Amino acid sequence: MAALLGTSTAVMLFQGMEQESNPIYEREIALTLIAATIPFQGIYFLIYTFLLENNGKLSEEMMAKLNFASALCQVIAYFSLIGVIILWYSMSKMVGIAFTVSALIAMILVRYSMNQTDEDSIKE
Repeated sequence: MAALLGTSTAVMLFQGMEQESNPIYEREIALTLIAATIPFQGIYFLIYTFLLENNGKLSEEMMAKLNFASALCQVIAYFSLIGVIILWYSMSKMVGIAFTVSALIAMILVRYSMNQTDEDSIKE
């Protein structure tokens, strides 16, 4: 998630400057999607840090609510990738396809790994 936040911030900075000098509708849509997801990336980190600092001190109900909020923020944060995909497609269709496929595979692997970790901790 840190890489996603860094990428989103960098894309907003550099593509935002380019958009100012050379406006393109597709870039505007992409930057809008990315900008809309950055707060959720930040909230994800706040929740994650809070959970780490209060490990074992919170009730199960509070943990469930925070874990749900964290997962929701994570899913919404992934929508920033749609903005990046739009940017890549506007530059090159081939690069856009390659990035889309690799991003989908990476998200599936991350979610699978996280579910495996959750299942392993439940068994213990």
